[in-house]
Amino acid sequence: MNPNKQLWEKGDFTRIAESMRESGTELVSKLGITKGMKVLDLGCGDGTTALPAARLGANVLGVDIAENLVRAGNARAKAEGLTHCTFQEGDATNLQALSDHTFDLTVSIFGAMFAPKPLDVAKEMVRVTRPGGRIVMGNWIPGDPTLVAQILKISSAYTPPPPEGFVSPMLWGVESNVIERFGNAGVPKEKISCVKDTYNFIAPFTPAQFVSKFKIYYGPTMNAFDAAEKNGKAVELQRELEALFSSQNKSGKESSTSIPATFLKVTVHL
Repeated sequence: MNPNKQLWEKGDFTRIAESMRESGTELVSKLGITKGMKVLDLGCGDGTTALPAARLGANVLGVDIAENLVRAGNARAKAEGLTHCTFQEGDATNLQALSDHTFDLTVSIFGAMFAPKPLDVAKEMVRVTRPGGRIVMGNWIPGDPTLVAQILKISSAYTPPPPEGFVSPMLWGVESNVIERFGNAGVPKEKISCVKDTYNFIAPFTPAQFVSKFKIYYGPTMNAFDAAEKNGKAVELQRELEALFSSQNKSGKESSTSIPATFLKVTVHL
């Protein structure tokens, strides 16, 4: 099995995505989506950005490597009566089922960045997007002091070293890498812009309870706890994550969580 597929089918990312809906909708509202626009959401999960795009009238295809998330996305679209929003399995490094120059807008918010072979990912996004169209990515930033970068940093300290040849997904959060990867796909530097933006995780429970959600449902954190259990360090990992979530909680209440996380918003004009 593709290790990426195994990672994202582990647990249930929909339970984390519930805290991401509000920011997903806000982000999509700023993309200039119009009725009838053809949108690809790559690494879509269960539709945190795909469904808001469809609500604005776009014809949306969500593609994700995890079968359980595709199934959940189709169920959410059906429940809302969004017949112009469908989800299917696919690999961001090889979108063989999709024709060239099909989409007006290709979106990937914290999705395609996790796929291996970033040069292939960039080429595929460019290939399936029509000339005159756009690609918009949201990518976490390595070393950033806010939530997700720190979760991944803390988790990596408890897991075995990655296999030889592994390329960190966080490198998509470095502007020079973005320019190089899309440049390799034929996009000139002046057609690429990168700005820092903020995404909020909002949950109706305490930071410690939010950590438990990540422990039970989020693949990278689940792997970290699996490894920490074997090394007798699970309590230490739990403590470190709870301290992180509590220190970054901006809700003003102990009973709820609102944590901003900085990301790199990439826009590519074709």
